[in-house]
Amino acid sequence: MNSVFSKAFTLQNSIIAKYVVRQVVLLLLAVSIIIGLIIFGNQLVLVVKESIEEGIPIADLLPLVSFNVIRDVPLILSLSLFLAIILAISKFYKDSEAIVMNSLGIGDKHLMVFIQPLVMAMFVFILALTTIIVPWSKNQHNVIMERSNNASEFSLIKEGKFQQFKNSALVFYAAKVNNVKNSAKQNMAQVFIYTESNGEPTITLANQAQKYTNASNQGVYLRLKDGVRYDNFSSDQNKKILKFNQYDLQIIDGSKPNKVDRVTKLESKPTWDILFSHDNKEIAEWQWRFAQPISVLILSIFGILLGKASPRGGKNLGVLVGVLLFIVYNNTLLVAKSSLERGELSPMVGLWSVHLLILTLLVVFYAYRHGKFNRQIGKAF
Repeated sequence: MNSVFSKAFTLQNSIIAKYVVRQVVLLLLAVSIIIGLIIFGNQLVLVVKESIEEGIPIADLLPLVSFNVIRDVPLILSLSLFLAIILAISKFYKDSEAIVMNSLGIGDKHLMVFIQPLVMAMFVFILALTTIIVPWSKNQHNVIMERSNNASEFSLIKEGKFQQFKNSALVFYAAKVNNVKNSAKQNMAQVFIYTESNGEPTITLANQAQKYTNASNQGVYLRLKDGVRYDNFSSDQNKKILKFNQYDLQIIDGSKPNKVDRVTKLESKPTWDILFSHDNKEIAEWQWRFAQPISVLILSIFGILLGKASPRGGKNLGVLVGVLLFIVYNNTLLVAKSSLERGELSPMVGLWSVHLLILTLLVVFYAYRHGKFNRQIGKAF
């Protein structure tokens, strides 16, 4: 008889577990789509604005937006799963389904077990994102931005037309332009260049010119051949005429910081390359990559407790508290990451201390929700 009851209870739990997971998955999809669309739209506006200001080619817009969205996917998924759990549990209480579950002996611990397969799957997926896919996407972002920065000003050389660059500080003319589609290797003939330095004009004429990037400083240069340079020709006293066989003229200073600095080389490094590093910045980076998936495990339990807390306090109270908790958790991780980078925090403590703090808060909140504090106070008195 006991085995029959045991099988019936197991079957009942299996059915309820599938129902709970299905509700969480549906809400996860809905919340992820909403947040994803908002972030995608925001990234699209920002990238389009940058393309107008910095001259990023139109063909690079969609890849840049995509790589930026990939960067934000771990945050989107962790927040979406957290809110989906809160909303699902809250719905069970609102529709009195939770009361039926409780009467069948199913409480918070059972719900935590029911959603664990989904949570673990999300943990593995987000871990793969933060340790492999996101660094790769940031590296691809760097490649595009470097290419755009090195070629943006001189990517639209037009044959037989005067063009102004560097805010009109440089006037350029080429009678012939080859390799128009490959802006990094354009060859030009019969070149005229007008520049100003400290208010003094300079005119350079050359029979041939080729654009190239200096590997040592990432500066963009024009290699001029068989030409003449006229310096200070407006003044008879300081006028200089220089004939040359070959002369390199810098067009873009590669030593100046550009937008590639916003996505640092460190953030694009493979996780394995920094995992055993002793550098504080690299330690902070790999701990941050592991912090996001770890937070999913902790927040999933919080989600069940906050979902249960919401009916009496109002339908959206659990969601509001959850969003605030998520913001505090994420920002505290960022603060700890910055402190670790500056050497103010020991790597042994690092971001693990934040997880420990949130876990302690979780234990206290769990004890409070189940009235264990009241029982302990009652025993004391």
